[in-house]
Amino acid sequence: MSNKPINIGVIGVGHLGIHHVKHYANIPNVNLLGIYDPDIKRSNHVAKKYKTVVYQNLEKLIKDANALSIVTPTPNHFKTAKLCIENKKHVFIEKPITVTLEEANELLELSKNNSVIIQVGHIERLNPALMALEPYDISPKFIEIQRLAPYTVRGTDVPVVLDKMIHDIDILLSLVKSEVSSLEATGMSIITSSLDMAHARIQFKNGATASLMSSRIAQNDIRKIKLFQKNLYSTIDLLKGTTEIYKVEQHKNHKSNFLKSTDFQRNGKKRFITYMKPDIKKHDALEVELRNFSNAILGKEQPIVDGKSGRDALSIALDIQTIIKKDFF
Repeated sequence: MSNKPINIGVIGVGHLGIHHVKHYANIPNVNLLGIYDPDIKRSNHVAKKYKTVVYQNLEKLIKDANALSIVTPTPNHFKTAKLCIENKKHVFIEKPITVTLEEANELLELSKNNSVIIQVGHIERLNPALMALEPYDISPKFIEIQRLAPYTVRGTDVPVVLDKMIHDIDILLSLVKSEVSSLEATGMSIITSSLDMAHARIQFKNGATASLMSSRIAQNDIRKIKLFQKNLYSTIDLLKGTTEIYKVEQHKNHKSNFLKSTDFQRNGKKRFITYMKPDIKKHDALEVELRNFSNAILGKEQPIVDGKSGRDALSIALDIQTIIKKDFF
């Protein structure tokens, strides 16, 4: 594609869709072409605020656009994305990519046949606290992730595994980079008619083990990750945006982010436990995602979370759901 502005439309301007509109209105090389949402009153309000056009007909928006953000309820992802891709349009699909693995596989095949990009909105991959680990050699052998939230109606169109835990499955796969060897899971319904809390224990072929806990019935928001590996332990608070690293080193650390060091003996040799808090480079994760999407369309970058990654996270999430439903429902 040339360097002409990319005409991008937004399908769905609810709680999250409005933020897509806001960012596209300010991203270079992007022309916010228009929006579509069945809620005409809301559409008109959003269009007026961000100086764009309301499309009354979804097919017309798809025809006019080069690419589209799909920010609809999850059950509508597949049919909407399929329509876009069949019209040779690039798509950014908010997580999860689809409801079923068959739907995800069909979208991947369609995108390949039509030479278009699928990017999936696993926004936590771009959390500044998580990205602070990039300069370090991270090869965790045990990972513990908690994601708890107070109950709200939003997101309850799917079980908690597809609503919340799938974020952490995607993070986990990006960190471990190995195939799953075994999976155990438990969960239950508390308020809704589907899963409201779930716990999974995942073992990987490279020897890594992960424990994931997700609930949408909690008093407070918690989004924490703990990583354990040889000579390194890290704790990441995705909500507060903080990262702490405890690292065993041969020599005392004098780097600027070094906070304290304690020496000890191991196998007759002196070692140092260094405590660090890496600098967190604050940014708007959604803006970074959407800039990446536009640059991927222009051939300047690869999608941070492509369709295959979205499908892989969905596959494990569905396996977790199947185990829980088989054993407890």
